[in-house]
Amino acid sequence: MRGPGRSGFRAVHLASGRVLASRLQVPRTPLGRALGLMFRAPLQAGEGMWIAPCGGIHTCFLFGSIDAVFLDREHRVLRVRERLAPWRAVPLVRGAHGVLELPPGTAAEVGLRPGDRLLIAAVAAPQAPRGEPTALSEEGPSIP
Repeated sequence: MRGPGRSGFRAVHLASGRVLASRLQVPRTPLGRALGLMFRAPLQAGEGMWIAPCGGIHTCFLFGSIDAVFLDREHRVLRVRERLAPWRAVPLVRGAHGVLELPPGTAAEVGLRPGDRLLIAAVAAPQAPRGEPTALSEEGPSIP
């Protein structure tokens, strides 16, 4: 998944250790957060977007359904909306600090429920052997 924002993040369900998204996009600007997944190809397995701060969403201009997982500041699940179709809205979720947007069916596959905790963290870049130069990605270095 390409687009504005930081990549190199992942989301993990702490109770099971299952990776919800190994390629997690994190928009870094208010405009990036406002646009989210609009006008992009549908999410594929392993992809996702973490939008924070965010307490409510809409799926206008999305080209496919998503699972929306609303989290508090400690990344506890507050609400899960599965298979949210395009042109729908989720009004503000009380206490939500952010929303994790995932491919449809991901939440059910893992069995996400309110109260579950997630880990959203930067993925460490592979270390080059000592003395060898490191290559920068075409997007440049990620900043956590």
